Amino acid sequence: MNIAVLGAGAWGTAIAAVLSARHSVVLYARNPDQCAQLARDRVNARYLPSLALSESLQFTDDLHVAVEHTASSDSGLILVATPTAALRSIVRDVSEIAPDATLVWLCKGFEQSTGQLPHQIVREEMGERVDTGPLSGPSFAIEVACGLPTALTVAGAPDFCERVTEALHAGALRIYSTDDVVGVEVGGAVKNVMAIATGISDALDLGLNARAALITRGLAEMTRFGVALGARAETFMGLTGIGDLILTATGDLSRNRKVGLALGRGATIEAAVADLGHVAEGVRSAHAVLARARQCQIEMPITEAVCAVIDGALTPSEALHALLAREPKVEAQLS
Repeated sequence: MNIAVLGAGAWGTAIAAVLSARHSVVLYARNPDQCAQLARDRVNARYLPSLALSESLQFTDDLHVAVEHTASSDSGLILVATPTAALRSIVRDVSEIAPDATLVWLCKGFEQSTGQLPHQIVREEMGERVDTGPLSGPSFAIEVACGLPTALTVAGAPDFCERVTEALHAGALRIYSTDDVVGVEVGGAVKNVMAIATGISDALDLGLNARAALITRGLAEMTRFGVALGARAETFMGLTGIGDLILTATGDLSRNRKVGLALGRGATIEAAVADLGHVAEGVRSAHAVLARARQCQIEMPITEAVCAVIDGALTPSEALHALLAREPKVEAQLS
């Protein structure tokens, strides 16, 4: 199969490296200097410096070349591995080159300017399609690249999910499927915000009990929100819900957790993000999540607390203790 991976960050490079072992893969890097470095050194020096890239993996800084690589095959596949902020522009460009392209996006989050989920962005740019959808789940890029066991979920129409599964499911990479696109995307977006909250709690040394409570109540918050947007509650008990939440909130490789740790230790949001050197989607999505929740009249106290810390309206200690001071609730009531 001919596959193009658009975006040479950590995740794009990792998935391209894994798939190049059994497919013809082109990795698109927008920056010509980065593309030249990848081709010369066979390593992504900035994002995955410990990973040697195979000789079979191809590189290009020309989007037309990458997209046309997939168009030359009846079973071509495009994986968009850019941040959510860049999704609209790259999908627009792809649709002009190959209007019928089969498209999978790997980004997780809400678009800041519109508050839209990725599938809504794609629909606006490409129209109603049955051959597009998200691929999500608990997955640190370096572990995927190293061939460690990873399970992901693709969401969309049955034929589309079957095609993506056939292309990606092999070895240590397991692919599950669902038709709940909204649930998969909401889980991927909101878990990043919850990971920031958990990082703050850990930095304040509030203990493992507090961490468990934040994760659990974060799951309830995520589920309420997702159901209000049209998702199914059971989706949040799967890989793209609780699975991704646990990984991102507790894993030391988590970018969003690292931002929370920095905020909890007194850093400004600007300093926390600058020190990270990577995109932390939770920072970009937090306010969009809160705005959508308020439109739907959904209570999301953890998200609200994270936004207050990001804005500097509350200190991390004030925000976490405000959560602890909330009135008791009936735990099983999710709506």
